[in-house]
Amino acid sequence: MIPTLFVFAYLGIVLYIGVFAFRRPHPEGAEDYFLASRSLGPYVFLLSLFGANMTAFTILGSSGHAFHNGIVTYPLMASSSALVIPLTLFVIGTRIWALGKKFGFMTPVQMFRDRWECGHIGTVIFLVQAALLVPYIIIGVMGGGAALQAISGGLVPYWLGGAVVALTVMSYVFFGGMRGTAWVNTFQTVLFLSFGAIALTLIGKGMGGFQQAMQELLGKPSTAALLTRERVPPLFFLSYTFIPLSSIAFPHIAIFCLTARHMSQFKKTVIFYPLCILAIWLPCVYLGVAANRVTDSEKVQAKIEARNELARHGASLAAEQRAELRAKMAADDIVLVLLERYAPLWLAGLLGAGIMAAVMATDSQILALSTMFTEDVFAYYGGRDRFGETVQVNMGRAFVILLTICAYVVALRYPSNIFDLAVQYAFSGYAALSPLLVAALFWKRSTKWGALAATLFTAAAVIGIAVFQAQVPAPVGPPQVISRFAGIDLLVRTPTGTSVAGFLPVVPMTLVSSFLLWAVSLVTPKPSETTLRRYFPQKNLGLVPSGKD
Repeated sequence: MIPTLFVFAYLGIVLYIGVFAFRRPHPEGAEDYFLASRSLGPYVFLLSLFGANMTAFTILGSSGHAFHNGIVTYPLMASSSALVIPLTLFVIGTRIWALGKKFGFMTPVQMFRDRWECGHIGTVIFLVQAALLVPYIIIGVMGGGAALQAISGGLVPYWLGGAVVALTVMSYVFFGGMRGTAWVNTFQTVLFLSFGAIALTLIGKGMGGFQQAMQELLGKPSTAALLTRERVPPLFFLSYTFIPLSSIAFPHIAIFCLTARHMSQFKKTVIFYPLCILAIWLPCVYLGVAANRVTDSEKVQAKIEARNELARHGASLAAEQRAELRAKMAADDIVLVLLERYAPLWLAGLLGAGIMAAVMATDSQILALSTMFTEDVFAYYGGRDRFGETVQVNMGRAFVILLTICAYVVALRYPSNIFDLAVQYAFSGYAALSPLLVAALFWKRSTKWGALAATLFTAAAVIGIAVFQAQVPAPVGPPQVISRFAGIDLLVRTPTGTSVAGFLPVVPMTLVSSFLLWAVSLVTPKPSETTLRRYFPQKNLGLVPSGKD
């Protein structure tokens, strides 16, 4: 009960912060509720933006992936993210901020509609973005259920843990809006950044030191591969450099870019973002890898035995038996198991609160979808003009409730692996949509029809992957080649997903999306010159105007 009480105390603090931010005197209206009046300071902006990117995927998903795949998890996601995300924030995020400040945009779809002079096409983009963000929100509910169940030793069941997290997040987003969400994210980010160093030191000491743990893993043939890139093919490894492109395309990140008080705040964010990634990803990955040498934990040994059993006899087992073994080897809770084994009860509670901080970072995604619904659908189709801003804000709050309930129901009905769910659907889909931002901001010739083509292709590709993986069960052992041409395995079903010509689907999805946007834009009419001059003003070079653009 002690760790569980610490976590519930933490949830109470989070609720207080969110509601307190709502009660502070500040201007009323949609812009304040959804964007905190574009007034976030540099440190709140940095920490809340980073926290919005670091969800259950970071602590639970990364450590679980590292438990089965090894140290390669860190370069797969953390190294590429530390390079690509700050670069996109600097190049694209600052441009979004400037245009939002100039034209009053509150969502990316508003900018797309104005930039490409499109109406209903903007609605299509909204629908696809909303559908792709839902898996990310589901991850938070799944992570909350798994975390509370593990921290409480089963006292709080998965369904109740997910419900508690969903209700807590829904409450402070409902009352606090962007201001409450940003302050909660700031508090949570500080907490789970502190978690990394403390957990690494504490658990490492309990294991006899990480140097000894690594040496033991290296000395056994069955675990030595965990300290290499052996378990991930080179093209798969390269594919993960495309995943961080999804960050700036996520609506909640683009919307967060609009909340900064000054553009200069992006400088600190670009500098400190990689350091924050190092502080949280490195401990989680090392903990996941080191857990393979734990011999005095029944839960860890059960996961290892299930993994080995599946590898040895999986092909001869019935589908139900394979599914049972996969459930037993699921490692999203591996950090929680280590805390239970090596941390004192009171400290396990504090560290458990740090894990919950990362799990609950899906608040910004819920608020982003609420913002998009009220601005891109309700307000765009006349709701604000007819009913006023107060009704618009209340519609946003109602949407928060509806979305949270839907995410909770899906998380209960279809529990899945957090890491693979995020990579295959949320990250891949948004990486394929990132060309829209680049084209809208930096290519004058881009058109609404090119944007529509890229959007529809992305939606079809994600649906196609889901249908394909539902129809073709994951193989046990070697990947299953579905289609081959000229000696190249074009389509392969792997134990954790799908590969296309050796790459993760995100690579062909992003490349084809970019090509379609380019090709269709070249053969369709561009926006009016008036719109183009607003977005790409001519620089005064001291020359005599020629009368031509």
